[in-house]
Amino acid sequence: MLARLSRIIRRPTTRLVPTGIGDDCAAVRAAGPGRLLLLKTDAVVEKRHFHRSDPPRAVGWKAACRAVSDIAACGGRPAHALITCVVREEQAGNWLTELYRGIEKAGKKFGFYVVGGELARTDGPAVVNVAMTGEVEAKRFVRRDGGRPGDALFVTGMLGGSLKSGRHLRFQPRLEEARWLTQRFRIRAMMDLSDGLAADLPRLAAACKTGFAVDVESVPRHAGASLEAALGDGEDFELLFALSPDEAPALKRAWRRRFARLRLTQIGSLAPHGVAIGLGSASGYDHFAS
Repeated sequence: MLARLSRIIRRPTTRLVPTGIGDDCAAVRAAGPGRLLLLKTDAVVEKRHFHRSDPPRAVGWKAACRAVSDIAACGGRPAHALITCVVREEQAGNWLTELYRGIEKAGKKFGFYVVGGELARTDGPAVVNVAMTGEVEAKRFVRRDGGRPGDALFVTGMLGGSLKSGRHLRFQPRLEEARWLTQRFRIRAMMDLSDGLAADLPRLAAACKTGFAVDVESVPRHAGASLEAALGDGEDFELLFALSPDEAPALKRAWRRRFARLRLTQIGSLAPHGVAIGLGSASGYDHFAS
C-alpha cells in the first residue's frame, strides 16, 4: 500500500527536503534567518468530522486544509506534511488512494509536500491526522494574544451551515488573504474559525486579556443559515482578526480592490476585560461536551 500511495505524492524538488516519503524519517532543513518554523497537527475522525458516505477525496482535502488554515491564521505558508491514517481493512484500497489524491490536490494548490507518515489498521472509525510544518517571517507572525481594547474585529467570508451543506468538505483556507493582510497591515491577533464564532471569539479575547462587543446583526451568514448557525455551527475556517481601529477604513478600501469576490465584515470590537456583548447564550462546538 505504501508503494501505491507513494506514486500519488509528488517528490519535493527543493533542496530543503533531502529525504521524503519512504524512509524511516523525513529530513527537512530548518528555516533561515529571520524566519520562524510553524508546527501544526490536526485530525479528522469518522462520524465526527466526516461520514462513511462522504467522498474520500473530499475527506483528504478537508484533512489537509484544516492544517493549512491554522498556518494561514499565523501569517505563514505551509511547507511539509506527515499523514497518519488509521483505517479499517475495507478502506485500505481505493478509499485510501482517493483520500491521498485529495491531500495531494491540496498540496499542489497551497504549496506543501507530503514527506511521510504512517498507516495503521483499526476496527473502529477511521482517523486521519495531518502533522504540518510551515514558515513565516518573524515580523509577520501573528498570535492570538496581541489585541487591545478598542481594536476592530473582522471576519472574512460567510458563516453558518457548513456541515449541513457539505461546505466543510470543500472549503478554501484563507492562505492568500492572510499573507496579504500581514504584509500590508499590523494585524494584532488572528485565528481561524473552526468551532464557531461563539466559541472562538471568546478564546481570542481571553488570549488578549480583553472582552468583546459584537453587533450580531452584522455577522455575515450564508444564504439559509440562521444567526444561531452562524454563531455556533463551526467548520467555517474563515479568519477572525483584530487590528487598530485607525487602520480599519484603509483595510476596507484595500480589501474591496484586492478581494472583490470575498466579503470582509467588521463585526464589532475588542472591549475591556470582562465585557461580553452580543453572543448571548450562543455556544460553538465542544469536542468533549456530552
